[in-house]
Amino acid sequence: MKYFTGSFVFTFFGLIASYFVGHYYGGTVQAGLGALFIAVILAVLEISLSFDNAIVNAVVLKEMTPVWRHRFLTWGMLIAVFGMRLIFPLLIVTFVAHVSPWEALVMAATKPDDYAKLMLSAHLEVAAFGGSFLLMVALKYFYDESKELHWIPFLEKPTVYLGSKVEAIEVALSLIILALISHFLPAEEALPFLKAGMAGLITYVIVDGIGSWLEASDETMKDVHRASAGMFLYLEVLDASFSFDGVVGAFAITHNLFIIMIGLSIGAFFVRSLTIMFVEQEALTKFTFLEHGAFYAIGILAMIMLADPFLHIPEWVTGLSGGLVILISFLWSLWQGQKESAR
Repeated sequence: MKYFTGSFVFTFFGLIASYFVGHYYGGTVQAGLGALFIAVILAVLEISLSFDNAIVNAVVLKEMTPVWRHRFLTWGMLIAVFGMRLIFPLLIVTFVAHVSPWEALVMAATKPDDYAKLMLSAHLEVAAFGGSFLLMVALKYFYDESKELHWIPFLEKPTVYLGSKVEAIEVALSLIILALISHFLPAEEALPFLKAGMAGLITYVIVDGIGSWLEASDETMKDVHRASAGMFLYLEVLDASFSFDGVVGAFAITHNLFIIMIGLSIGAFFVRSLTIMFVEQEALTKFTFLEHGAFYAIGILAMIMLADPFLHIPEWVTGLSGGLVILISFLWSLWQGQKESAR
């Protein structure tokens, strides 16, 4: 429980705040309790969608210096709560409606229905950007030629082999997938989808390139800090990509930006707590295939986001599918561990 103390404290005050926000807008106790309930639902949704994010965070975080690890868990938390859950939705409406961020905030506070309509109108581009970035994350893992441990060998061994023979195969596959999807979209949606997807792909290449450049030096303490800075940047963009679907999807549950911010931020705190627990308890070492399950879940989430123009899958289904894959990888790791112990 020591890992979740801060999360529970934030949850306590967050739920109180959500009640008063609901009471302010609705004017009744029932409205306040309804807002509190919605905040709880959004928090659970965020945790289910981001459980695999916590595992991937732990994979990268264990390689970072203590200083940058602390910065990720503090600065990164502020970016996750205020940047992605408040500023990001405001920026979307700012660009869509061609208004200032302050006008977007006033609209969110006074005309939540109009604000939500503008926010949801950008869902196509948001899904394309986040989906393409996460697709690159998953493909990069499975096409990594240095990958030696395989959970599902008949799927993973061929990808590792191709990764060793074809340079940047994950980029080519992502481009092919984006081109195929945009080909079947209506003309007015195809170009925005393709441009947003390309932006997500380019963002991944730039962030990954910066990280590789920072790591490609002698192992002095200064260079280790530089490498950790690159990992910090990578994790922040990764967190943002995971947040896209949850933030936009939350508007299907409520149009109140402030309730959304509170509920998703509660979930973000628990994801951070899970990350710390995974690192300090060395869960990824003890449970061999948990990392594999997380990257399979990321691949599933990426394809669901990219398929959104044709078929919108409810967020709870997305979270459940990813959680189920991770649960299977966890149980498989336990079974494998028992077999090794028996030997």
